Amino acid sequence: MHSSDTKLLTPRILVVWGVLVLATVVSWYLGTDHGFSSKDGQSVATSIVLVVAFVKIRFIGSDFMELRHAPAGLRRAFDAWVVVVCLTLVGFYLGGQ
Repeated sequence: MHSSDTKLLTPRILVVWGVLVLATVVSWYLGTDHGFSSKDGQSVATSIVLVVAFVKIRFIGSDFMELRHAPAGLRRAFDAWVVVVCLTLVGFYLGGQ
């Protein structure tokens, strides 16, 4: 590896990558009906999977698309978008039940 390549593998990036992998495993586990056989349980599991997906979007935007170092207004707009779209999708999903 070149010295410039090691700057990409900071401890924070490795931790975020680990969290993203763990979140993927959690989503998979919940999405395969593990312990959620009732209709209400499936709704809760689906809602959690949606929230986990948007937490992953937030991490990817902040850490891999470098929004963490972007101007404050752009960071706030991105965070607001993540929250609004996530809540809207969860609301639509639960409202359609």
